[in-house]
Amino acid sequence: MTKDVIALTPKMPDTWALLAGLYAGGPGLDVAAAADGAVIQLCGPGGRTLVSVEAPILVQVPGEALRLLGSHVPAPFWWTEVRASTAVPEAERLAGSACGRLNALLGGITWPPGAATTEVVEVSAVPAPGDRQPAVDVLTDSTVLILIDRPVVALTSWLSDVLRATSSAGRALQIVTPPHIRLSLPARTTLAQVPNRWVVQDPGCGYYDGLSGAVLRWQNGTFAPALTANGKPTVAEAFADVIPPTERQLIVAFRTLHPADEHLVLGRALEIAWRTLTGAAPAGWGTAEPVNLPWSPRQLTDLARDRAPEPTHLVAVGHPDRPAIATMRVIRTATGVEEDIKLTLGYGEHETPPLEAIEHLAGTLVTDHGLATMLTSLRRARHDLTTPPHLEAPPIPHSFTLGPDDVADIGLTHARRPPVNVRPTQLGPAAKPALHYPLGDGTAPEAWTTLQHLTAHIKAAPGTAR
Repeated sequence: MTKDVIALTPKMPDTWALLAGLYAGGPGLDVAAAADGAVIQLCGPGGRTLVSVEAPILVQVPGEALRLLGSHVPAPFWWTEVRASTAVPEAERLAGSACGRLNALLGGITWPPGAATTEVVEVSAVPAPGDRQPAVDVLTDSTVLILIDRPVVALTSWLSDVLRATSSAGRALQIVTPPHIRLSLPARTTLAQVPNRWVVQDPGCGYYDGLSGAVLRWQNGTFAPALTANGKPTVAEAFADVIPPTERQLIVAFRTLHPADEHLVLGRALEIAWRTLTGAAPAGWGTAEPVNLPWSPRQLTDLARDRAPEPTHLVAVGHPDRPAIATMRVIRTATGVEEDIKLTLGYGEHETPPLEAIEHLAGTLVTDHGLATMLTSLRRARHDLTTPPHLEAPPIPHSFTLGPDDVADIGLTHARRPPVNVRPTQLGPAAKPALHYPLGDGTAPEAWTTLQHLTAHIKAAPGTAR
């Protein structure tokens, strides 16, 4: 299993500090740079990479170490990941010694607790070189397999790089974890995309899919469902045998459309939604986890503009006292700029999600932020917004909002009269209104049927092609 050791330090690990950590390997080992200098590697004879050190990240957002590692570290701090090869028994001790030396020079702590040392690690034997870096545990023609053991599998910059390389090579990414591991929301979104997969080790059945529960077997160089005699997959007992949580998640998924001009500032719609539902702005944003930058719509706009016309994927998080996380995709279209946003908020057993604020939020987004569509739903799931490898209830729709452009395209009369017992509310200017459709209180599964009838009615509008 890939061994990750992380140094969390109050001071920046400069080049000399990183080199001091890597020379924990004693004589006979070489230090080299990779990934345009973003990764420093400690290599054994013949070039086999033993340990790689990712570029340190300055985390300025409170609560990120607690959210992802369970460690209480006040922001700002430096996050330095050291990754050990599984091919060499001493590599994990090397990683721990590298982090321990960083702590000795710079202060701070190491995760996992107890991993840090300052000993010199003698490497007895090094196998012939395999992959260029200890990021991939198994590589086949169809699949890249990574084994991870940390409290929460997050969408780190390293994992994002692996995903891009895997996709470019036409391979599936499969992450294998023990059963106690959870996924962050951004990581869950990534692994839910075909052909990627979350593979969970289980003493009962061997392996199963952490999102679907399907029992898996290693077949032809990849993990695939183990089918019964009639060709159907089976569900692992460990996946289905759970007590439904009493905590809840409120999910607000919406799209905004804007003209592409020099005055455009992205992220403002997300901030309005965050303030409306939590009373505060997001705490931070970034392109990966840990989320490291203080919230700034202006800075994220500059990043998206620099990357255009390629899409930009972003993550935002809230303050530690109110679990909230959002993913945002910024897309340059033929008519302007689109923000595709999914904001998820967590609530404990005795907390009440602010459903009464949704219609007001929809009206504000319509009037001031170019809302195209918004779907709000509620689900029973962990309030810390992580995903365990167990069966979770699907979200239940609460309301749907159709923006003024689509209402005008469909026709107001047709849009106001769906074939269900739903009476929409007009939002925005009377001359070109949006429509907000209440679907229920977020607890009745029948709301899915209502939503399906509503969307079918919208798509069937005369003179539209959808």
